[in-house]
Formats: sequence, structure tokens, C-alpha cells
Amino acid sequence: MLKNALLLTVAILLLGCNSPSWVKNLNSGGALGTSYSIIYISDETLDYQKEIDSVFQAVNQSMSTYVPTSDISKINEGDSTVVVDDMFKEVFAISSNVHQASNGYFDPTIGVLANAWGFGPGEQIELDSLKVDSLLNYVGWEKVQLNSDNTITKANSAIRFDFNAVAKGYAIDRLGALLDAKGTDNYLVEVGGEVLAKGTNLVSGKQWTVGIDDPQVETGRQLKLIVTLEDKAMASSGNYRKFRIDSETGEKYVHTINPKTGYTQNSYVLATSVVANTCAVADAYATTFMAMDLEESKKVLAEHTELEAYIIYLDENGDTKEFMTSGFETFVKQ
Repeated sequence: MLKNALLLTVAILLLGCNSPSWVKNLNSGGALGTSYSIIYISDETLDYQKEIDSVFQAVNQSMSTYVPTSDISKINEGDSTVVVDDMFKEVFAISSNVHQASNGYFDPTIGVLANAWGFGPGEQIELDSLKVDSLLNYVGWEKVQLNSDNTITKANSAIRFDFNAVAKGYAIDRLGALLDAKGTDNYLVEVGGEVLAKGTNLVSGKQWTVGIDDPQVETGRQLKLIVTLEDKAMASSGNYRKFRIDSETGEKYVHTINPKTGYTQNSYVLATSVVANTCAVADAYATTFMAMDLEESKKVLAEHTELEAYIIYLDENGDTKEFMTSGFETFVKQ
């Protein structure tokens, strides 16, 4: 289920020329193992770099499995005394909701499997069916609990959390909250291909416009769709670029892990894009739909009308097909 920093890249397409009455402020760089670009429009030159860095630092300290001193790392190592912060609690709640809505296909307790398959910070091991079955004993959202004193209880100390499929989207939401608190009404936040758009691009006088990569272009990049967003978030996921090749067997292992089987998911779904009100929710469902069959994803979407989705897949003949909710169609720029 992990996407890490290799999610589908979303290109920011700024249209038009600069308006003399508005200033396009830009902060960009590297964070959370990927790159970011934050554009916010105002009537004066602003620079929120320090505040942006503080958001990334706080998210890392709470939920990064690559930071040994983070809360999640301590909890993963068996420390039951850690009192988690509000960010961890919010991501835990989001994870619980998506886990239930997806019938368990979204499960951030796959940390032991992520490590074993070579997609986490821990030791990669050679796996066979017996080892996978053994590791599945340490997977299951029903085996963890957020207590009233904000500590975490695990049914087994070996259970390991991995919020990589939701934390990046959540970080984007926190960056949006930062800009909201600053009184900024028009911005586009992008981290590792996930985006949150508010208002419009006043510089161009048009809506924020982003692109979705074609998952079948292996070298370089080519856009599959261009969409416009206003007061919405979009996250994308795909298996076409993030994978590991076994040096001895040549076998391909993709990064989406099915928490029900314990195996990396080699499915006919090539890529997903989800639009939601928050990027954390969009992020979680984009990963979930990579692990689920298309028909199962359609059922979830029918039950959760607050979500819109675009899914690229292969049919039984190996031909590329697309599924798009009617709401997603309204975002597509013709």
C-alpha cells in the first residue's frame, strides 16, 4: 500500500502572464523524501519559508518512519508510553474511517510487510508464502488502539505503523491550514505530486490547473489529462514507476501492498487519481484503489459521493481503459 515519494507526479501548469496587481509568491524545495512547490497569491511579496519548514518538521517528528526519534518510530519499537500529538490522532482517525470504508484494503499496520518487501526503513528479507503468512500476524487495524490518554496499544509489540499512504496528504492539509491562518485565500500546494488548491490563480485570472501523468510513458513524461481545481485536493498513485527488481530472479515487485494477502499488488489497475475535500483523504483512497479491484472501487465511490476518481486500468485483453466518475469529468479541462 505504500506510495512513498514515488506517487504519480502531478504537473502544475500556470497559465497566462503576470498581473501587475497580484504577486505570485513561491516556496519550493525538498521535504518528506520528495519535492514541494507552494504558490500563494497576494498583493505583496511574502515569504513563509520558516513556517513551511516548521510544518514539515512537525509532521516528520510525529509520523515519519525514517526519523528514528519520531513518535511513530518509538511506537513501532514497542514504546507504549508515547503520548501522540493531535496530528497523529487526526491521521489515526482518517485511517480508521478509510479502513472501514474500504473493507480493510487500507491498513497502515502493514509496516512489517513494507520493510520485508524492501519498501520501508527496516530490513528487507527474502519472502516465501510461509514467511508472508507469519508476518500477516502483525498486520490488522483491529489490533491497534488509540487510548483516552493518547497512548497507543498494540496487540503485539512487533506491529508497525506506516502512515506513508496518508501522511503526505495530511502534511499538505497542514500547509493549507497555515496559509489559511495567514489570511491567504488563493494558493496551490503541491508535495510529491499531491495537490491542494484554494481559490483561483489571480495572476492568470483562471482556475488552478494541474496535469495527470500518463502511467504508460516510462521515460520522460506525458500528460494524460489536465484538470482544474478550486477548493479541492487531488492525490494520485501508480505502480508503473515505483517498483523493485530482484537482482537474481528479475521478478518485479511493485510498492502497493495488499494487507489482506501480504503480497505486493500486481493488478490491472495502472494508476488512480482521487479528488476530495482534504488531501489526506484523497491520498488514502488513491492508494486504496490501487489495491482493490476496479468493481470494488466503484462500490466504494458509489457509497462515498464526496469522492471523485479517475482510474486507468487494463481490460481482459490487455487494452488500456479508463473509468471516471461523473463528478471527475467536470474537473477535466477540454
